[in-house]
Amino acid sequence: MEDRSGCLGGLLKLFLLGWLFDWLQDNFGFGRGASCTGCGCGIILLLLFMMFACSIITGTDWFRFTF
Repeated sequence: MEDRSGCLGGLLKLFLLGWLFDWLQDNFGFGRGASCTGCGCGIILLLLFMMFACSIITGTDWFRFTF
């Protein structure tokens, strides 16, 4: 049994990840906080976003039109 999500599920996950990333960057990311803490948090958030995005992209069956 294949446990990979379909195309619609992958798109939904990417949309939610993008929304969460934008919200976190606005509140904790680059330019926020004292001195370099905003930069540090921004880089950490960017690396986490890239890791989760790659996981979603490679873990989705893009040829199956389901959730």
